[in-house]
Amino acid sequence: MRAQTVDVKASTGRILCCTIFRPGGKKLLAKGHILNDEDVRILETEGMQEVWVTQLEEGEVGEDEAVLEIATRLGCGSLELRPAAGGRANLFATEDCCLLVDDELLKQINCTASVVIATGANFSFVPAGQRVATIKSTPFAVSAAEVEAVRNILTERGPILQARPVQDPQVAVLYTDPVQGDRARQLFENIMRQRLEAMGVQQNYVLSSLEDENAICRALQHLLRAKPAVIVIASTTAPQGPEDVVGRAMLRLGTHIERFLAPVEPGSLMMLGYKDEIPIISAPGCYRSAKKNVLDIILPPLLARYRMSGWEIASLGHGGLLI
Repeated sequence: MRAQTVDVKASTGRILCCTIFRPGGKKLLAKGHILNDEDVRILETEGMQEVWVTQLEEGEVGEDEAVLEIATRLGCGSLELRPAAGGRANLFATEDCCLLVDDELLKQINCTASVVIATGANFSFVPAGQRVATIKSTPFAVSAAEVEAVRNILTERGPILQARPVQDPQVAVLYTDPVQGDRARQLFENIMRQRLEAMGVQQNYVLSSLEDENAICRALQHLLRAKPAVIVIASTTAPQGPEDVVGRAMLRLGTHIERFLAPVEPGSLMMLGYKDEIPIISAPGCYRSAKKNVLDIILPPLLARYRMSGWEIASLGHGGLLI
């Protein structure tokens, strides 16, 4: 691709290299526009004699065609593709969802010379209508070989991002306190409601329990019968992991403890377990304030019924300092 200045009469079929404005600042023709006979007549009417243009050479594809070729393979789930001018395309969420991003694949694609992709954060909650990704190419033209290489990578390794819908999941909350379970509910329920409503959900099942191994085990058994998407244990104490009263109750129930400790602050004492594929979370100290903590990171994927692994939680350390 080679840019040059040509006579307006000879510009038909070529790509405009700069935006042209009318006197007063109103845009006449946008950069990247392919000029046609009508455009030439307009330019002549405006008194222009020459324009700065380029044209595709063999082995090149136009910027808009290149980004659309990649954007259609970029993601899956509740997504809508919206092309934009200037070698750009955007992906938007069509419903409330959790965004899952393959970081390694994204870095590999972004190492190419011709296309870059920006996405929302991995595991983030995205409301319907919000943009989740933008694809941008080099101006005007892209190597056809590079487009094919990116297309092949995405075909072989799958999409870079998933928009997993959060479709009215059932949420259960167990409030616990060593003296009186209702005390925990009085202290934490308002903040819990705010946090869940920010993700488009609410508390569907709520119990209060004395912070006792037997009492917690019975309460969890009762909540599990409802088969919620997630169970949150909101304790007024700071549990020390699987050995404390909450951890022992979870283990007694037959819960698999996936991970204790998260490289996230606030929320480092988080404990995540699974009982019959239903996640159970304990995150001491994270219920007193609506400020961002580990719950805001791990709840969206769990609400979208994505099983978070201990390895994925361990990867949260980069960016895990939230204060």
